[in-house]
Amino acid sequence: MAVIRAALIVATGILAACQPTGGASVDPNSPFAPSGPVSDEGSIDGLIVGHRLMAAGEYELALRAYLRGASEHGATVDVLSAIGSADLKLGRLGQAENMLRRAIEEDETFVPAWNNLGVVLMEQGKVAEASRVFRTAFALDSGQSDAIRENLRLALAKFENQSYDPPNNNEFALVRRGHGQFLLLSTP
Repeated sequence: MAVIRAALIVATGILAACQPTGGASVDPNSPFAPSGPVSDEGSIDGLIVGHRLMAAGEYELALRAYLRGASEHGATVDVLSAIGSADLKLGRLGQAENMLRRAIEEDETFVPAWNNLGVVLMEQGKVAEASRVFRTAFALDSGQSDAIRENLRLALAKFENQSYDPPNNNEFALVRRGHGQFLLLSTP
């Protein structure tokens, strides 16, 4: 399956390379690379691509798309939070924590970054701090998101009873912002 996927990616890349860019002047007799301005008209926002890849479970590709989004938008709260979420899904907890803390420094009211930081802290076993972070996310969200409410409930239960481990109910949910609402990134 991985070989087929890799072959499709290579074939798509080859076909894309054959397409005219529309922005660079090409002299077929020149031994040099094309020159002139390159048009970004056809490019899709790296954040949008990254969100779609995260939803599809392609976390490494999503991280690359988010990094491209960072080059397009700068280190905004959306970009930092998205990179942190992708790092979390890849198991890079230290990097995820750093990115999410930077996102919160950019905008202390950005609820998805607070929630996702809480998820990272729970994964690291920092239950007390995670509970505080989830409380902050819940307060900033005014209790509107079911996922944040459930994350807070699980964190508080775990904090009060360190041996608490409800069967089939210990998955914390990541959230991201999209068109004014919180969208869950499902876990398989």
